[in-house]
Amino acid sequence: MRLLLPLLVLIALMAMLMLRGYVHSEIMADHRIQPEAATDKVPEKILDGGPVIDTRSGRTTSMSVPDKRLVLTFDDGPDPTWTPKVLDVLKKHHAHAVFFVTGTMTSRYPDLVKRMVDEGHEVGLHTFNHPDLSFQSKGRIDWELSQNQLAITGAAGVRTSLFRPPYSSFADAMDDKSWPVTEYIGTRGYITVVNNTDSEDWKKPGVDEIIRRATPHDGKGAIVLMHDSGGDRHQTVQALDKFLPELQAQGYQFQNLTEALGAPSALTPVTGADLWKGKAWIFLVQASDDITDVLVVGLAVIGALVISRFVLMLLLSGIHARRVRRKGFSWGPPVTEPVSVLVPAYNEAKCIENTVRSLTASEHPIEIIVVDDGSTDGTARIVEAMGLPNVRVVRQMNAGKPAALNRGLANSSYDLIVMMDGDTVFEPATVRELVQPFGDPRVGAVAGNAKVGNRDSLIGAWQHIEYVMGFNLDRRMYDVLRCMPTIPGAVGAFRRSALERVGGMSDDTLAEDTDITMALHRDGWRVVYAENARAWTEAPETVQQLWSQRYRWSYGTMQAIWKHRRALVEKGPSGRFGRVGLPLVSLFMVVAPLLAPLIDVFLLYGVVFGPTQKTIVAWLGVLAIQAICAAYAFRLDRERMTHLISLPLQQILYRQLMYVVLLQSWITALTGGRLRWQKLRRTGVVEAPGGPVPRQRTHDGDRRPVG
Repeated sequence: MRLLLPLLVLIALMAMLMLRGYVHSEIMADHRIQPEAATDKVPEKILDGGPVIDTRSGRTTSMSVPDKRLVLTFDDGPDPTWTPKVLDVLKKHHAHAVFFVTGTMTSRYPDLVKRMVDEGHEVGLHTFNHPDLSFQSKGRIDWELSQNQLAITGAAGVRTSLFRPPYSSFADAMDDKSWPVTEYIGTRGYITVVNNTDSEDWKKPGVDEIIRRATPHDGKGAIVLMHDSGGDRHQTVQALDKFLPELQAQGYQFQNLTEALGAPSALTPVTGADLWKGKAWIFLVQASDDITDVLVVGLAVIGALVISRFVLMLLLSGIHARRVRRKGFSWGPPVTEPVSVLVPAYNEAKCIENTVRSLTASEHPIEIIVVDDGSTDGTARIVEAMGLPNVRVVRQMNAGKPAALNRGLANSSYDLIVMMDGDTVFEPATVRELVQPFGDPRVGAVAGNAKVGNRDSLIGAWQHIEYVMGFNLDRRMYDVLRCMPTIPGAVGAFRRSALERVGGMSDDTLAEDTDITMALHRDGWRVVYAENARAWTEAPETVQQLWSQRYRWSYGTMQAIWKHRRALVEKGPSGRFGRVGLPLVSLFMVVAPLLAPLIDVFLLYGVVFGPTQKTIVAWLGVLAIQAICAAYAFRLDRERMTHLISLPLQQILYRQLMYVVLLQSWITALTGGRLRWQKLRRTGVVEAPGGPVPRQRTHDGDRRPVG
């Protein structure tokens, strides 16, 4: 289900976006127009006949409107601006008309079509997407007719037998390309209606000119072509308001087509399943428009968040680097007092020896407390067999990482506490660099610089980029803003007094490191970042392990945000985190990643359905901004730029995985699910640069160097 639910959400969004694109003629639209052709195959009686052409049941007949009767026809609507004005003028002068509506506009504005029918007007098909049907196959023609009919049924509950081809004009303009279409339309049960008076209102020639062109000669009847959509139709509306009373005064009647011909109505009520299909179609189209509008707003929000975050990271991380690297900078008096290093370990047999040996090389005086949390792989025995001074092993039944850290805290001897993971190795200077900020008595905790040690694989390189660019730039930014959200579990330091005041490590959430950091902020302590306190951790090496880790992180972060939500209304120095930190963490770590897939959804849509070139340029622009941020972060951390080669691929593949993970975390949170702690499989391949040679056990229990 963790794969199925996010996938279904993504498919639903894409389906809604494509439906909207189809209804807005961005998909499957064909704007070609057939040039004039010969008229050899068109019967003379059609060329010389009236504008109403009936080819149903093998007939080939045409009809004209009787004298003194005018049938006003409006094409391409309904339009939300101009169609209501046209209807108002018709109602004002007690006139009826025929509206040849497209399926796209009917689907989007169904209430206007219903109003047309309710006020006694007739509606006819004008295809769904307004293509030149002489270019189309019979299958596409059937599709255009049925979709147009479906939209009319859903909007007004009726079916129509009237049809007008797009780009049509007079009967004598019928040619060898359009005539076969007209014949085929008849076999589908429709009467084709062209016109014999064209107002040419789409040219906007002026009110008087529209009236002149629309007026038939010598009192003859006519079908008048006008438009209620496709652009500014204010001249059409003004011409109607003048045209109708003038010709009514001359004895003309303005009727719909079947009234003028004395025929049964072209509209028949629809009931049953067909009616509900039409209503379902209208509902889906309306939903797709509404959802797309929301997505566009979301896209604007994520765009603003992404740009804001990049600007803040670049600006504030630079300020942080200049501040801590300037000559003479110090946090206060040098910190030389001994430190207790807590190493919670659960089944870390492959890693624990490297971890402990890296600590014994520390340049700072430390005691090492390994808390074995009920390991079943001999982790505690490995540490005890090393026989190293200042290293103690504390055993407990399996109770989880927070309990192990609290047990280690209870057994520690010193006032400064360093916490790390059992799969992490420290450089000799790490502890010393990590505790120097405690020279400032306001500092309650320090975040170190976690590095990915196993970065040689592609998935490792992607995480390396994420650690350097995402986590460490973020920590510099949050340090300057004084609202650091997380002390990484791999490398962090605390004052014992600060930990005791907030009740120690909590198991209320799956992100105990974020939880304790937020608690310290709320207690009034400063939390800072020590860039030179480097720790090398083993990142997940498979997609499954990465999924498990990030799922726990994102869900735990949501739990921590919810747990500390009251910080938003707290006052005083401790309220700074609530006013600044908690909103930023919520926006940048929860909301922004949740909305970020919209960038890729619109990217995919734009590449496939256009405008392709502009879409690709926009995506490359976003990638360029990310590349600049990544390069800057790598420069600040003095990392080689070669790993950035995989950045474009990371944006295409790795980022999508993180989206799905976060979406699954949201689903878990919203459904009230509980996520258990998940242990990742380790290989023990990570060591600090220039550190000790990693060792492994032989079959007889002895340890020998690897390689």
